[in-house]
Amino acid sequence: MKFTLVTLFALLLLSCNNSDDIPAGGDNEPGRNFKQDMRDYVIGISRAAKSVKADFAVIPQNGMELVTTNGEDDGSPSAAYLAAIDGNGQEDLFFGYDDDDQATDSESSAYLRRLLDVSKNAGKKILVTDYTSTASKIAESYQKNADAGYVSYAAIHRSLDVIPASIPNNVNAGNITALNQAKNFLYLINPENYATKAAFINAVAATNYDAVIMDLFLNDEPFTAAEVEQLRKKANGGKRLVICYMSIGEAEDYRYYWQESWTKNAPGWIAAENPDWPGNYKVKYWNDEWQGLIYKNQNSYLNKIITAGFDGVYLDIIDAFEYFEK
Repeated sequence: MKFTLVTLFALLLLSCNNSDDIPAGGDNEPGRNFKQDMRDYVIGISRAAKSVKADFAVIPQNGMELVTTNGEDDGSPSAAYLAAIDGNGQEDLFFGYDDDDQATDSESSAYLRRLLDVSKNAGKKILVTDYTSTASKIAESYQKNADAGYVSYAAIHRSLDVIPASIPNNVNAGNITALNQAKNFLYLINPENYATKAAFINAVAATNYDAVIMDLFLNDEPFTAAEVEQLRKKANGGKRLVICYMSIGEAEDYRYYWQESWTKNAPGWIAAENPDWPGNYKVKYWNDEWQGLIYKNQNSYLNKIITAGFDGVYLDIIDAFEYFEK
């Protein structure tokens, strides 16, 4: 069945700056509340998705300061934001904050846990990705997350390009139909090791993870609803959730929406290239034109994900507010 989203805003014409290249940074935007802008953005995505598919899961990754009204770890819960999401993802909670396979310092872990528990106490599922490859540290990561009441995945590569050889933590044969039922998950958003969609599907289908977080595309070809249905089947006969990754705080020059002209004549909402990830560009995520590409127009990224039959969306670069606050 093909789903479509009601168009909330007309897509504006591209407004280009006069520079000869991608600008080094955005305007200061005095008076903006960048955290609230991101909250409103996520809430808009959630409302659009759930108006089409009520049980569609919305899971922001990182940017945990948004769960409180003042953005502090001792603040009051942000009720509207928490009501719009189904869980939170968090990287590097116990391993990987400063370097892969290294323990995260206790102060940073404690800070993040205070924010994560605001969400958990509101009934939201917490999905933690630790980056560690040593067997003893993997075991420690799973134990610490379990003790905290979180579901976790120990990623042996930060590139998220492999399926671990070990069986999933808390493996089970249950049918997982909602995020709060998941006891484990696989984070596999880089499919470069798979030459075809069939190879990727076969590799995932041979596992027993309760949920898989993956990309919409492989070799620039989107997965179809029939292929997502194949991915939904666990090897032991149970069913899993298939969640689609989507970056909403940066524009990526390898995505279908990217226009070559933007490299020299960038829209005004592109702020700067991410020095750590070439080809990824900071965007003024509150801009209607950018939001149109993500979820507000008929051919939006979100609409493609819903049409492909995914069970939810995993939203990345939620912490983009930090760039603009600085």
